[in-house]
Amino acid sequence: MKAGAGLFSAVVLFLLMGAVLGQRAPRPRKPIKRPPAGSKPAPPEPMEPTDLPPVKRGIPSIFPDCPVECFCSPQYPESLNCENQNLRVVPVIPSRAHYLYLQNNFISELTPESFVNATQVRWINLANNRLQRIDKQVFNRLPSLLFLYIQSNQLKEVPAGLPVSLEQLRLANNRISSIPSGAFNKMGNLTLLDLYHNQLSDSDLGKNTFRDLRNLVQLNLAHNILKKMPSGVPHGLTQLFLDKNRIDDIPKDYFAGFSHLAFLRMNYNQLSDKGVPKTVFNISTLLDLQLAHNQLSSVPKFNSHLEHLHLNHNSIESINGTLLCPYSLEVEPEDHSAMPRLRYLRLDGNHLSPPIPMDVIMCFRHLHSIVI
Repeated sequence: MKAGAGLFSAVVLFLLMGAVLGQRAPRPRKPIKRPPAGSKPAPPEPMEPTDLPPVKRGIPSIFPDCPVECFCSPQYPESLNCENQNLRVVPVIPSRAHYLYLQNNFISELTPESFVNATQVRWINLANNRLQRIDKQVFNRLPSLLFLYIQSNQLKEVPAGLPVSLEQLRLANNRISSIPSGAFNKMGNLTLLDLYHNQLSDSDLGKNTFRDLRNLVQLNLAHNILKKMPSGVPHGLTQLFLDKNRIDDIPKDYFAGFSHLAFLRMNYNQLSDKGVPKTVFNISTLLDLQLAHNQLSSVPKFNSHLEHLHLNHNSIESINGTLLCPYSLEVEPEDHSAMPRLRYLRLDGNHLSPPIPMDVIMCFRHLHSIVI
């Protein structure tokens, strides 16, 4: 009996000892360092200076002067291809280069040294970068430059010191709200000026802004904030684009001196019958007239040479072919070459319903397409 009790006591003691030995002592906590009262918190860790992707390396070239970031094709030794390389600055340009492709990068500035070796360059494409500043001395060493493409950047004014040799200047999709006085002086070779989608207002276009552009063929001022027809526009223009402005009035004799105007676009303005004189579009050279998305309630008169007329999305309720026809419908014209040349007429989005009036069909016999 005593032996059994002793054995039971030994087992209980053994289990108690195991429970005690199985417990781990708690780890001492590290003391928390607190800044002394009144001290400033530590500054945050510095962030990366840029979130831009790294600059890419170009394909190895046989030309020793080819920048490592670019590609120099053996088939086109005068071309330097540096597009889509994540560049921050213009690389050193070989003196042999005539065509520079620098679009789709992250270049933010052009300094006087940017094209120091590029004295023979004819073509520069800097579209879709982050250009905010162009030094006025940049183009001093580019006497042969013909084409300059700087669209889709962040410029706030037309660059100064542009070379007089330029034939095409594309500045669309910037933030331009200023054209410095004399910016286009002596640029008589310029044939295309694209200022589409900027922030130009009436006060930014003086009567002498375009004075020296005597050979200009195309002027694009669409998608700005103009309320009036631009003054001082060269009369030798062939194409004038003024879409997406706020123009509500056209002076009666505005187009009187234009001798070659063939394409006129004024879609998405605020034109109404009140602001459009009856014969303002009676321009003998005009081939394509676009007045869509305005507030017109009647069809304006136009010259018999016009071939395409866009009047969609206005407030037109009726169309009178007898009034629009340049000859009497009661008498068959002897000279059929003098008949109206209108081939395309768009009237959808107005308050019109089919069918097309018969006098319209009888007068405009060259019509191939009518959208109503």
